[in-house]
Amino acid sequence: MSVILTPAEIDRVRSQLSSDGADLKVRRLAIAALDEIEACEGDLEDAAIALAIQAGMTPDTSDRWLEGLAKRCRPAICQSLVKQELLQENINLAVDALAEARVCPGLLLAPVAIYVWKTGAEAFCEPLDYKIN
Repeated sequence: MSVILTPAEIDRVRSQLSSDGADLKVRRLAIAALDEIEACEGDLEDAAIALAIQAGMTPDTSDRWLEGLAKRCRPAICQSLVKQELLQENINLAVDALAEARVCPGLLLAPVAIYVWKTGAEAFCEPLDYKIN
């Protein structure tokens, strides 16, 4: 399943990330990631692979590479407050939580958060919920 962001969604996320945030460096990286997503015509997977290469990673080019990266970030993203923010279509807190957890390169913080938002935070976090409860 390919995740595509519309120009309106890209603008909305860019506006969220520009409005506030504790770490200016994290915000700059997230905005750079959005620029790459925009350059890839909204294709989140293509942009994430390009960003991973820029970050010195060697991603495979499968259609599910970003999903695998996001799954490794589940503990940070599925915290109750972070998950609730994603359910409300706000990725700021998710980007901050990922940055604080240091689970992926800065350029990939926004793509991972956006992936979880677009595919559904509830379903994404469900496997972790079973382990917690």
